[in-house]
Amino acid sequence: MSLYTVLIVDDEEEFREMTVKRLSKRDLECDSAPDGDTALEMITKKNYDVVLLDVKMPGKDGIETLREIKRITPMTEVVMLTGHASVESGINGIKYGAFDYLMKPMELDPLFEKLNAAYERKREQQAKIEMAQIKKDMARPF
Repeated sequence: MSLYTVLIVDDEEEFREMTVKRLSKRDLECDSAPDGDTALEMITKKNYDVVLLDVKMPGKDGIETLREIKRITPMTEVVMLTGHASVESGINGIKYGAFDYLMKPMELDPLFEKLNAAYERKREQQAKIEMAQIKKDMARPF
């Protein structure tokens, strides 16, 4: 059984395939999308815990895609991927709800740690929401 689900969104096919393969070996359930529109379509059909999202893509860029992801599934955590020239875009992503950003290229261990931290935050937020719902239900008169 996988630890959690990840969607990798990047226009570089070789990067996507390699990342899926490497993360799958660490017991993550991974899917990939070549662009923002495909990713958004996939997100409407499947619940992903974490999205690894490239900032620079043709068509809908990472920031636009991030904003749509957060509108559709606000609990999904997003880690932005950025090159040296677009660090500002990565930082802007955080303003729009991204968990964090990573510089490309990156090593597998820091990537895995960042994805784990993002998933842990999602899990904690879900637990708080569930606890609030339980308290609300218990406060209701019979």
